[in-house]
Amino acid sequence: MALTKRVVPCLDVAGGRVVKGTRFVSTRDAGDPVALAARYGAEGADELVFLDITASPEGRGTTLGMVRDVSRVLDIPFTVGGGISTLQHARDMLLSGADKVAINTGAVRDPSVLTGLMDQFGRQCVVVAIDAKRNRGGGPGGSALEDAGGRFWFEVYVYGGRRATGLDAVEWAARAQEMGAGEVLLTSIDRDGTGDGYDLPLTSAVADAVTVPVVASGGCGGPEHMAEVLAETGAGAALAASIFHYGSHGIPRVKRFLLERGVPVRPP
Repeated sequence: MALTKRVVPCLDVAGGRVVKGTRFVSTRDAGDPVALAARYGAEGADELVFLDITASPEGRGTTLGMVRDVSRVLDIPFTVGGGISTLQHARDMLLSGADKVAINTGAVRDPSVLTGLMDQFGRQCVVVAIDAKRNRGGGPGGSALEDAGGRFWFEVYVYGGRRATGLDAVEWAARAQEMGAGEVLLTSIDRDGTGDGYDLPLTSAVADAVTVPVVASGGCGGPEHMAEVLAETGAGAALAASIFHYGSHGIPRVKRFLLERGVPVRPP
């Protein structure tokens, strides 16, 4: 029997409001995080992701009060990320109502924090968030791919997509799993906010490199893109924001579409 795939709305939060941008810039307001969380929980979302997108660039932790407020209206799994770099940060998130913590910049700076999180809270709580961008050429590792334009690879970016690291995203995902990550939240910077569909080569390459679940993110323009990434790659979940925030598609409609296409999801 096929494993059930997950439909996951995402709240990108800045200044106390949910926002949505394109390729990590040019954000616009999308609403109140607590109201949106309550709506998505009621509509049948499988999980919710909350990312404080300015926490790492501003050198601070995620706002605990808002995490508590959102957690109070949810009865589904809740992942929180943004500015988490220590065991204490993670503990604060979990005590505030998060079920899982997502760590990106902090894990790249010190990969051992993933092991510490796993030892303290269990692998199921530890999500490595990877923001990746295509670069032309062979890259630093052995995971380069090829298309009509030649060879390319995926580079990890940190600090909200502002700083390149030189790390190969596929190799970093595998290493992060070895260090303790129990899930990969994988975002294509190139596709983020475009509505052009998920980056299938990126998602496939990372899903093939790890055995933990991969959440595909970046580029969803409609349920057909979710069906594509869930059917054609090893992703276990598809994350979206704009299609839900701005009302073009509701979660029940998306799930019915996926079921009609043979993608196993929890019924709406």
